[in-house]
Amino acid sequence: MHGYGQFCPVAVACEVFAERWTPLILRELILGARRFSDLRRGMPLISRALLTQRLRYLEDVGVIESRPVGRGREYRLSQAGEEFHGVIESLGIWGQRWIHGRASAENLDAQLLLWDIRRRLAVDQLPDRRVVVRFEFRGVPRGRGPATLWLVLSRQEVDACDLAALTRVWLGDVSFEAAVRARDIRVEGARELVRAFPRWLLRSHFADVARPRSARAS
Repeated sequence: MHGYGQFCPVAVACEVFAERWTPLILRELILGARRFSDLRRGMPLISRALLTQRLRYLEDVGVIESRPVGRGREYRLSQAGEEFHGVIESLGIWGQRWIHGRASAENLDAQLLLWDIRRRLAVDQLPDRRVVVRFEFRGVPRGRGPATLWLVLSRQEVDACDLAALTRVWLGDVSFEAAVRARDIRVEGARELVRAFPRWLLRSHFADVARPRSARAS
């Protein structure tokens, strides 16, 4: 790790925080990831070797703590790491408000989208019986996950939709109802479950961030 050679607190903090992938590792830990495999699900493009290196460094500087669990390790933020919560929140709010192209083709990832949806479901809205939701995506970029994925929540459901469309819904750029009306999303299955399905999706943590008109996705 190369430093800035400055005593400025901003500089020394950036030596820890501003390394590639580090903010996303902190994001995943804040969202509840604890195991190495869970961290990789939230960052599919990071290599195992680089994630191992980053975790070791963050532990060395006191940002995270780990302990052996079974054949692996469990990771948690330390007191110092918890103080990054506000930084990550502010970054997410700024990115949601000002950055165009969040749902552009190069950023689409079916598996990452389902992983994010999985941890933000309105569990209290789910039916008592077990539900299996099958997502069939159109427009999945090469190497960004299979076109068909499942969420196990009890009866057979099918949600056939465009990956970009569901990503825009998830990010709050368009409503679920508008995407259905535009036929970008089609939901099939038992009528009561089809009607209930949109209520299960809490959308991205940042979906309700107010954005100026010029920064809204087209």
